Amino acid sequence: MPKERILVVEDEEDILELVRYNLSREGYQVICVTSGEEVLKVTGSEALDLIVLDLMLPGIDGLEVTKILKNDAKTLEIPIVMLTAKGDEADIVTGLELGADDYITKPFSPRILIARIRAILRRKTTKASMDDTSVIQIHELKIHPGRRDVAIKGESVELTYTEFQILHFLARRPGWVFTRYQIVDAVRGDDYPVTDRSVDVQIVGLRKKLGACGNYIETVRGVGYRFRENS
Repeated sequence: MPKERILVVEDEEDILELVRYNLSREGYQVICVTSGEEVLKVTGSEALDLIVLDLMLPGIDGLEVTKILKNDAKTLEIPIVMLTAKGDEADIVTGLELGADDYITKPFSPRILIARIRAILRRKTTKASMDDTSVIQIHELKIHPGRRDVAIKGESVELTYTEFQILHFLARRPGWVFTRYQIVDAVRGDDYPVTDRSVDVQIVGLRKKLGACGNYIETVRGVGYRFRENS
């Protein structure tokens, strides 16, 4: 049975070949292009399961491509893994806020890239069955959205409205990296005034109340937070 179709977008020939070779060896169907314009052509005619997207592209760059794809109903659900040079934290944050699912910094390990891709595709296959009202169980931590209840080893944990919203938002998408502003938008809406620091304060309080389970919430330096996928 053929594996998923992955579009690789990279204008550096050696990196493009490196990614193509490793993905093909894993059994994925790989399509390669070298510009943002080509991405838009392919996505308009091909069914894709994931896109590996370089940010520094000739013509339309990776961030603009992400914005276009995530604003089109036909391509909105295609996961995007960004490839970026080290130190481009602003680009990483912008890309994630535009809707990219993950990022890999250059130089990178092909094994890590493949592991990230597998994780995203695995989440994609289960996303349809996930419901915002479903009970989430991670070892001894249990989150019940319907009752707005959190328990550790059967003992209820008292959380504020915002703390519960943040925990539920992160826990229902384990492994996904979210910026502080994505978290705020999900919890309170776009018009809620907030600073980076206020989100950090909420996370600190949440971790304290969760005790050892607070370690499930990981800080992604320069970007934001994620809930550990394998706790």
